[in-house]
Amino acid sequence: MNSGMIVGIILLALLATCVAVFLFRLFEIRNGGTGVVVRRLPSGDCQGWRYGVVRYRDESLDFYRLSRLLPGPSLRIDRQAAELETRRQPTPPEFDILAPDSTILTINDGESRYEFALDRGALTAVLAWIESRPPRRARRRSRWT
Repeated sequence: MNSGMIVGIILLALLATCVAVFLFRLFEIRNGGTGVVVRRLPSGDCQGWRYGVVRYRDESLDFYRLSRLLPGPSLRIDRQAAELETRRQPTPPEFDILAPDSTILTINDGESRYEFALDRGALTAVLAWIESRPPRRARRRSRWT
């Protein structure tokens, strides 16, 4: 084997790995979840919005950014720490990015603040997920029983 052939095999293996990671990520995103647009605060008027999918777990809300190829969630919000701060409608400059009928929730996870732009169904799901969490005291007691 000459060095050109070895380099070709290595490049082919890297390409196959990249394609496998991309297909896994695509399958992971397409396999359930709710479409949302998220940004971390503070940010400019229309800056920082990222399209993706959220999945609701027992203990966390996982956000998978569409443009990220790495496996795993781009953002994870702990259910017990999540606090709903505000609710608002998009401003006129945000209409280029968001649907006019979206509702924007500001959620604080204790460390950071995020805005989630949600349609009516996704809004209901997020609010139900936050409001239906068990009380902190009940969680502590249930671990010892």
